[in-house]
Amino acid sequence: MSRVFAFFAICFLSLPALALEAPDAMIKRVSEEVLDIVRQDKDVQNGDMKKIVALVDAKVLPNFNFQRMTSLAVGRDWRTASPAQKNRLVEEFKMLLVRTYSNALRSYSNQRIDYKPFKMKPGETDVLVRSEVIQPGSQPVQIDYWLELADGKWRVYDVVVAGISLVTNYRSQFSKEVREGGVDGLVASLVSKNQSLEATQGKVVKK
Repeated sequence: MSRVFAFFAICFLSLPALALEAPDAMIKRVSEEVLDIVRQDKDVQNGDMKKIVALVDAKVLPNFNFQRMTSLAVGRDWRTASPAQKNRLVEEFKMLLVRTYSNALRSYSNQRIDYKPFKMKPGETDVLVRSEVIQPGSQPVQIDYWLELADGKWRVYDVVVAGISLVTNYRSQFSKEVREGGVDGLVASLVSKNQSLEATQGKVVKK
């Protein structure tokens, strides 16, 4: 599941600030643009991690609300974290997802996307966009995106893969780590996970 989520999360490019697109139109347009890039870029197909990470960093991050994602994943313990701890949690969680996305992109194998009908009421600022990943030789996988409108841009704050929410899935892990070692223990755990992924992928430099 994590590979499918991570691969699909790659499919979000930065959009021009000239006009606000509907959230479903944004997801469809930029997903297809990224898929085209992956299909044509031999370095990405061959697993060039430096290039893959650069792609994720430049094209994915601007389209996710990592502050909200992290606060939802941490849950009620977020309220007890200090501002410095919150900053560390956001940065480490973001890096964890970047590394996960980058690793998943290496396993691309001609997936395509089926976009589901979308309805949005006038004035809505929190919406669900549904799609399905069609994978050769495998059953389709449902991918749902929760987006919010903030500062004139739609951004993803949760992804639901086959009925399992990303933030809810992490929340159970994070809650256990906070109970055992406090918020600093959770930060340390995220740092450790990132170091482990870095060791297997090659060095990735944070901004």
